[in-house]
Amino acid sequence: MAIVIGIDVGTSGLKAIAVETERGAAVASAHREYPLSTPHAGWAEQDPEDFAAAALSALGELARALGPRRDDVRAIGLTGQMHSAVLLDEAQAVIRPAILWCDTRTTAECEAIRANPKVGDAGLARLVGNRALEGFTLPKLLWLRANEPEAFARVRAVLMPKDFVGLKLTGELGTDDSDASGTLAFSPGDRSFSAELLSAVGVPRAVFPRSAPSNAPLGQLTAEVAAATGLPAGIPVVRGAADNAAGAVGLGIVRPGRAMASVGTSGVILAHTDSWIVEPEMRLHSFCHAVPGRFYLMGVMLAAGGALRWYRDVLGDGERMAAELRKVDPYEIISDTASTARPGAGGVVFLPYLMGERTPHNDAAARGAFVGLSARTTKADLSRAVLEGITFGLADSLDLMRGVGQTNGAAAVSIDEIRLTGGGARSPFWRQLMADVFEAPVAITTSTEGPAYGAALLGAAGAGLFSSVEEAADAFVHVVSRVAPDAARSARYREIHAVYRGLYNDLRGRFRELGRLA
Repeated sequence: MAIVIGIDVGTSGLKAIAVETERGAAVASAHREYPLSTPHAGWAEQDPEDFAAAALSALGELARALGPRRDDVRAIGLTGQMHSAVLLDEAQAVIRPAILWCDTRTTAECEAIRANPKVGDAGLARLVGNRALEGFTLPKLLWLRANEPEAFARVRAVLMPKDFVGLKLTGELGTDDSDASGTLAFSPGDRSFSAELLSAVGVPRAVFPRSAPSNAPLGQLTAEVAAATGLPAGIPVVRGAADNAAGAVGLGIVRPGRAMASVGTSGVILAHTDSWIVEPEMRLHSFCHAVPGRFYLMGVMLAAGGALRWYRDVLGDGERMAAELRKVDPYEIISDTASTARPGAGGVVFLPYLMGERTPHNDAAARGAFVGLSARTTKADLSRAVLEGITFGLADSLDLMRGVGQTNGAAAVSIDEIRLTGGGARSPFWRQLMADVFEAPVAITTSTEGPAYGAALLGAAGAGLFSSVEEAADAFVHVVSRVAPDAARSARYREIHAVYRGLYNDLRGRFRELGRLA
């Protein structure tokens, strides 16, 4: 029985899984952590060699776990954190620590891109379809040029973390279209790095490697890596995809009408599209999908599960004590308590902007708030308001997607089903809440392994075990439960969501005043 391996080069660590292609089940897994460095406020860096060492160690553990079945491994697929810049010199040696997606040192460079008369917001929309934000890769290169010119002069290749691991496994330089889309230097519509944009900002096109579809082979496992890991030499290594795109494949988000809602520390809404669509104000990210020739729109809220964790830690002493007595997760107690309050949380609205907000506001100064407290407010109301507020934040992205590109009253993006992953997927109450607020069925699938699972599917498709990424997803991913929205509650939530949206506009200026006072 054929086996494929998926590798996810995450921020906190690397995960590798081995998946049987006949049943789609993970038969072995390995995880390796590596450190994160924050040498200055707002900086986030990692040593790329830690990525490679973790990959070799994890592959070795998989080989030992598989035993004789290691000879059945037919492909390795890659995924990992987007935007982070691994910088290599002419000898393909690491020049400096990788600058990560969550690093915020490049505000001045983003402003310079927007102020560039050859670029500006209009040029960004036309060329790359995304705003200049601190997380993207291109501003990191401009920062390097301004602040570490000697290092910048040595740069001959800029890779994403998964691509650096791919280089170490195969000896080949390359990336895929989905990860390239996150550099701010790549045109999803043309599926090529934008010579016009790079010329305007003075960055050589040659530093970016050749891009190809996510299921395209990068190379083969070298004899050296085979000897170090115990896997057979020559296994095809497939380019794979950015973590969100791979995660979407792992949930079967490979056709129009399907979207993903992911609740981790942050929250992500991702919708498959057949064509490249740019939201006019670029409040949504617009990237190439891991499905060849397809695209996706994505909205990100900065504190989804993070806001719930804050509530647990700061206001959830009773819930934590009850959870300890009952030997359950405190989040289960919070969810159960929230379910006893009525929709609308007794008139309390929670704004989850504890870390500022990305979509739809792109406002680092936004802050969280409980609005509508009264002497009658209960703990159940507060718990429900937190879950409703996070869900409203996710729905803001859905509303943008449904409205973008409207022609003759028909939305360009149809969303018929939303598949859940992350913390929100575990709570029956929250699943129903999301269905009601999203006004669409929400579903749980067989896939629980995250982006690494999607990388394995891409590996299987790239190695020819399936004729397409869609066929691989159809074979591996199945819906196990589905929740339909309740029409009456959906109507109620439309009214409350409108209040939620208005509160941000009402308080926006006050957030800035409070920031100055703080």
